[in-house]
Amino acid sequence: MLRKILGFPMLKTASIVLALIMVFTFISFAGGAQEPSKSENKEGTGTTVRAALVLPGPLGDRSFLDSANQGMEWAKDKLGVKTKVIEGNFDAAEYEASMRAMAEAGYDIIISVGWRMKDATKVVAAEFPNINFAIVDNTVDEPNVASLLFREHEGSFLVGVVAASLTKTGTVGFVGGMDIPLIRRFQVGYEEGVHAIDPNMKVLIGYAGAFNDPTKGKELALAQYNNGADIIFAAAGKSGEGVLAASGEVGLYSIGVDSNQDYIVPGHVITSMMKMVNRAVFQIIKDTADGNFKGGVHSYGVAQNMVGPSWLVDENGDQMFRKNGPKDMVAKMDDLIKLLKEYSAKIVSGEIKVTDVYKAQ
Repeated sequence: MLRKILGFPMLKTASIVLALIMVFTFISFAGGAQEPSKSENKEGTGTTVRAALVLPGPLGDRSFLDSANQGMEWAKDKLGVKTKVIEGNFDAAEYEASMRAMAEAGYDIIISVGWRMKDATKVVAAEFPNINFAIVDNTVDEPNVASLLFREHEGSFLVGVVAASLTKTGTVGFVGGMDIPLIRRFQVGYEEGVHAIDPNMKVLIGYAGAFNDPTKGKELALAQYNNGADIIFAAAGKSGEGVLAASGEVGLYSIGVDSNQDYIVPGHVITSMMKMVNRAVFQIIKDTADGNFKGGVHSYGVAQNMVGPSWLVDENGDQMFRKNGPKDMVAKMDDLIKLLKEYSAKIVSGEIKVTDVYKAQ
């Protein structure tokens, strides 16, 4: 049995039931990581809607940017939307030009992705007030901009519970991409989840300084493994691939991020803190196609089943580790999933308030 199941007092039944009802209600809305149904989303939309996705970097990260692109693919397939994806090179100077080109071409909605793109989005959205814009992971105060934000700290808390419940050394790690408020949001939520299980547990922290440097990610992970960590959570974009690779090389464990990365190093990636950018992108395009676009902040968290461990957020998301993980750890999964659902319910009900250090830049 997990140490916290044995050590924690029983939750109050009434509050659990109420909160679980809320969780399952939202789960039925979000539908986990499953692809939207063509039949239920095609109705009421036209094939003339055009959507553009402007990325800060190239596709192929198997994480954050690829998830956004999957939302575009769903919109093209399920809604008949014409789509265009512009891949960047992490050069801020090009963002504004790319977005303006899409606006001048008459796209109905232009979606920018990432904290880097706030300034460009604000400038271009103000120039084209009759075009819809959306930005992922930042806020832009213009009436024609939808700011798609995720409560990553909530999902990170839950994978912190996973790490603390499965560690054998009593030391776990965290590797972030850039040391910015958004990524510290992952870090602090993770630490609080770890310490909910054991307040004395040690959490090693490292930052790669970039989201596209798997070599640095691997170097940091190897250092943390050498210092006693046996499970490391990587919130680092493509840099995180180095962390996952390191876990396989040394025979220890890691936690992926944004997309379901459990397959990348089977049996060593325990779970992934999924952030359903794909569903948020799809939904804002569908809202545009249906004439229901609304500017302002759209916030997604545990209650909407839009952040959290793959074991909960992705249907059958626990199967990869069940099939490939070590028997002693797999044996704990059923009890751990029950514990995660209890913590999720407490977050939804407000009984647990995970610290949010993020302020959009």
